[in-house]
Parts: sequence; structure tokens; C-alpha cells
Amino acid sequence: MEWEIVIGLEVHAQLVTKSKIFSGASTAFGADPNTQACAIDLGFPGILPVLNKEATTMAIKLGLGIHAEIAARSVFARKNYFYPDLPKGYQISQFELPIVGKGYLDILMEDGTTKRIGITRAHLEEDAGKSLHEDFNGKTGIDLNRAGIPLLEIVSEPDMRSAKEAIAYLKALHALVRYLDICDGNMQEGSFRCDANVSIRKKGETRYGTRTELKNINSFRFVERAINYEVERQIALIENGGKVIQETRLYDPNKNETRPMRGKEEANDYRYFPDPDLLPLVITEEQIAAVRSQLPELPQQKRQRFIDAYGLSPYDANVLVSNRATATYFETVVTTSNNQPKLSANWVMGELSAALNKANIEITDSPVTAEQLGQLILRISDNTISGKIAKSIFEALWNKEGDVDHIIEKRGLKQVTDTGAIESLVDSLIAKYPDKVAEYRAGKEKLFGFFVGQAMKESGGKINPQQLNEWLKKKLA
Repeated sequence: MEWEIVIGLEVHAQLVTKSKIFSGASTAFGADPNTQACAIDLGFPGILPVLNKEATTMAIKLGLGIHAEIAARSVFARKNYFYPDLPKGYQISQFELPIVGKGYLDILMEDGTTKRIGITRAHLEEDAGKSLHEDFNGKTGIDLNRAGIPLLEIVSEPDMRSAKEAIAYLKALHALVRYLDICDGNMQEGSFRCDANVSIRKKGETRYGTRTELKNINSFRFVERAINYEVERQIALIENGGKVIQETRLYDPNKNETRPMRGKEEANDYRYFPDPDLLPLVITEEQIAAVRSQLPELPQQKRQRFIDAYGLSPYDANVLVSNRATATYFETVVTTSNNQPKLSANWVMGELSAALNKANIEITDSPVTAEQLGQLILRISDNTISGKIAKSIFEALWNKEGDVDHIIEKRGLKQVTDTGAIESLVDSLIAKYPDKVAEYRAGKEKLFGFFVGQAMKESGGKINPQQLNEWLKKKLA
């Protein structure tokens, strides 16, 4: 039986405000438990919440970034449920009238096509505290530092049809919130969390199947694995005569499986009603225009510019713009290298990316600056060094051994471009390997690589490859 997968994502993006959404308590990560929770966060009698203006501005930025309707009037509501880490017994959120309405995000697929994913809404809300289950001798510890942290919950339409599409959307949204500078996107610290709603239906069916919610997954890889496991579980369950139950499930990355957490609540279970302590939020066209004027170039715009201005493939452009710091680094490399975009892209996505991954550091902390890499590429393009020699120079730059020209001079790495010297080297190889020459001339053309390798070995990799190929072809013919 052929099945169609239906996926919708709910993303909680923690806003990078210095204080909480309804109080002046700090949002800094890593403080000792319960040292950053004030009377407002703890829900003491007589307290009154006051909305953080910066959180509102950030929500408007997101709305403009996803081409969404921004509500002139939105309302905060109380979402009622009882849990040890929710001190007030309710969470302040938005329900019927959210600040950001319908929008969309275009994602680039692996085959180069673009797919539009609808976004239902994005609303402001406060985070709950955190329950800690380790090191308490069978008891649970409660840390309320996160209580009141400002969140923007971004809810997609159920428009994704595979785990790969879900990851493409999630990565595009992750890049967008970082470009807008409204969320640091740190998934390890819980700043960017994802809930995935997954269901299946027979191909051609229009009605949605029963969905399960996979809760609080904190890495792209785990989201993909969790969705794929859940799809297989649901298919096996239905094909064996069972029924999918609407519930919330947790993903265990160690066992690569999902397991039940609780029954899935409906909106009426939370008894939403407007928060009597907070006035409706009114946003004017002037406020929206002011925020719009501050928007940076967004990932989709930058990607298209990289394709048009630099002649990059959609794939290369997408990789380079996925991180704002990487895009900035790349453009500096292109400028310094005297406009060598393709070679710059190859080095940023290849040698540099591999070195950063190996050292487990961000591009902002790279020992090789964008200017240094641009200078290295300039020396490749003007035939001062070969691409092979450039790799050893890159290592020296990484180890802080000086600038590009200093390393080339100090190590004597200047490329041999003298035609007389190259011709002489080729003549000596032909004299040295007459049997190989005879085999090549008899039709064994693969031996050409042998002669190239020998020439590079003799010259210490310093010979110009293009000139070498020309002389070898001429002399071996």
C-alpha cells in the first residue's frame, strides 16, 4: 500500500532580549538554578506583567520575514494547565488573535526546485521553568530561571511530505531568525526547539490521518530520524490492523525510537481566556514601517544575488547563505581574491569548512581570516602557487605562521612557470621512462597521469599544472 506522509512543525524560537517577556529578570544562559526568577515570574499575589517592547519588535521582524499578515490588534491569553515547573498554574500565550498571521517560507530542495511552505501563525508567549530529574535521589528539582523567557512559536501548515522537506524548512527558518537577529538559534541550549506533527494517509486521500506530536527535539539530525521512525511505526501499526492514537511522544536518540509521553491535548483542554492583566496589543502601520526599514538582506534575497552576481549554483548559494557569518566571510574572500567567486566558494565550503568541523569551532572564530583566504586564492589565480601547494599554505595560515606571501617566500613555494624549466623536466622524464612512453603512444592513455605525478614529485608540487599538461601532451604525442 502506498502512503503519503503529512508533516507540520511547531518551532519555539527564544528571542534574544536581555530581560524576560513580562518582567525585568535576566535571560542570560547558564546561571545557577532559581537565581533569575523574580516575583512576576513566580506568580506571587498582586504582581502585574508588563510586555517587553523589544519582544514585540522581534515578532514584527519575523512577520515581515515570512511575508505574513501582522495583526493591528492582538490579545494575550492564559493557557491553563498544572505542572510543577509552571508556578502560576497558567502560561501567558496568544490564542485566537496572534500577533503574526498567515505567511510562507520558500525552501530549496535537493533537486534544485523550490517549494512553498505555508505558515499558519506566529505568537508570543512565555516559557515555563524546567524540571530536573537527575541527582535528586528519585525526586525532581525545579529550576524557574526559564520561567518568563520570551518565545515566538511559529506554526507551519501541514505542507511537508517527507523528513527531508521538514529539515529543509527547519534549516531555512533557523537561518531566517538568525539573519533577523531575533534568536541565536542555539539548539543545544534550547533556544530553537521543534515539535513535529506527523501523520500518514493513503495516496490520493484528502482527509488527514490521526497525528502524533513529537516533542522538543533539539537537533536537525534527530528531527529527521524521529520523523522517519514515527512514519514507519504508523505504517506498520495500520497495516497490521491497528489504529494510530492522537498523543504526544518523546524521541529517544539513543534507541532511535519514539515512546508515548501523554495524550494529546486539544485547545479546549487548556481553557484559554484573555489575560485580564494585559491590554490588547495595538500595532500601527508606522511601527511596522519603522521595523521594515531596519531589515537586513534576508537569506532568500542573498541567495538569489549570489546566483545572479557571482554565477554560483543554487546549491552552493544555499549552503553559503545558510549562515549569515559564512555569507559575510565568503563575500570578503571574493573581494580580496579580486573577484574569484567559484574558487572562493569551493575553498569556503571545502577546506575551510572541513577544518572548522574538525576543530569544532564557528567560522567567526576561524584562525584563517577571510582576507587571508582571499589572498591565498589570489595567489592561485595569478599562478604564483598551485592548488596543491595552496593546501599546505592554508595549514600554515591555520597554525598562525604568518601571512600568505610570507609563507610562500619562507618555504620557497613559488610555482614554476618558466617554460624552459618545464620543457627540460618533461624531456628528462621521457628519457627516464622510455617503456612508459612507448606504452602511452601505443594507446595506453591512462599513463598520462603517471607522468603528471612524476613531474609533480620531481618539482615538489611547484610546477604549473596547466603548462605541464600542455608540454606533456606535446612531447608524448
